[in-house]
Amino acid sequence: MAPSRALFTTTTTALRQLRPPNTRLNPIQSRFISAYGYEQAKCLTFPKYGEPKDVLSLHSHSISPPHGDLVTIRFLASPINPADINQIQGVYPTKPTFTTSLSTSDPIAVGGNEGVAEVISTGSKVKDVQKGDWVILKKQGFGTWRTHAQTTMENLVVIKNKEGLRPEQVGTVSVNPCTAYRMLKDFVDLAPREWFIQNGANSGVGRAAIQLGKLWGYKSINIVRKRESGMEELKQDLQSLGADMVVTDEEVEKKDFRDRVKEATNGGREPIRLGLNCVGGSLVNAMAKHLAPDSHMVTYGAMSKQPVQLPTGLLIFKNISFDGFWVSRWSEQKPEEKEACVQEVLDLTREGKFKDTPMQPLTWNWDTKQDELVQAAQGTLEGFRSGKGIFVFGET
Repeated sequence: MAPSRALFTTTTTALRQLRPPNTRLNPIQSRFISAYGYEQAKCLTFPKYGEPKDVLSLHSHSISPPHGDLVTIRFLASPINPADINQIQGVYPTKPTFTTSLSTSDPIAVGGNEGVAEVISTGSKVKDVQKGDWVILKKQGFGTWRTHAQTTMENLVVIKNKEGLRPEQVGTVSVNPCTAYRMLKDFVDLAPREWFIQNGANSGVGRAAIQLGKLWGYKSINIVRKRESGMEELKQDLQSLGADMVVTDEEVEKKDFRDRVKEATNGGREPIRLGLNCVGGSLVNAMAKHLAPDSHMVTYGAMSKQPVQLPTGLLIFKNISFDGFWVSRWSEQKPEEKEACVQEVLDLTREGKFKDTPMQPLTWNWDTKQDELVQAAQGTLEGFRSGKGIFVFGET
């Protein structure tokens, strides 16, 4: 009997009756591991665009032993980012790969764009990585909400030193921290004690910007949405990361906010030269009014789904530049810089100088139900959350 006919079931009795020759049964994981090296994998997939709760389903398939330049990897942690949801909805610029290579008659795509995996086997031509190494993806669109995958090294970045790091930290390093890093460095040459202002300050990017800015001597005004409870705790949390000012979106639009900014910036002698925007709408104009001449407002998201309207006076009389940043494009255009950025942030994490974003982990074991996984993805669309959703793979 061909090893690709390794079967799944939920009970040990049925597995003993149905298992093909030359396989061994792990009663805890309840899955087959072929003596011929076949891996059994599960992935969260969608056959068409739509809301996660409507289109996502759990799919099982076999992965053959790697040969030539192929690498088989086992995922350790894969976050659930807003961009992942937008991709499932069909409204994100990077499109997923719909394929029948996962043993389906109709094309499906695997959700997720970011994550960390462990190399478990390699083909004979693979020289740059070995079993046990950790890897992340070079660019989006691969599909990381899965237990196992097979690919080539051209799609992977090797984590050179994983000591002192948790999978959750490595699995979330390539999007939010890199976005914050590049926006702080690539648009304005900020000097120590100069300021930046940002909305979405409690997001993954916002928290990263606060910490990196503090390390580099920058000062920050950080805007968050007003909430009915936990506001003081949120402010204290961001201040503990290095935030100089934490205010709500409502405060920014009040008349007295200009006086507060003037006082904080030493009478305006410490200029605000950079703005970071992931919200959009009228809030951006309120922020831009406080920028010094020749400053930049960088947009990297649109959480409010409201457009950024460019104020003519700021364009003409203060020469404010309105820019956009998309980390996916930057990653594709400058892969070597991305790898260096990732390694630097991980070094800071290892040294205790950079804290990862609070997370809401869901352990993905072999017997984890589809409903649990789908709800974790759908939950990203909900309101205030205690942390970023992330799949942490256990017994798979």
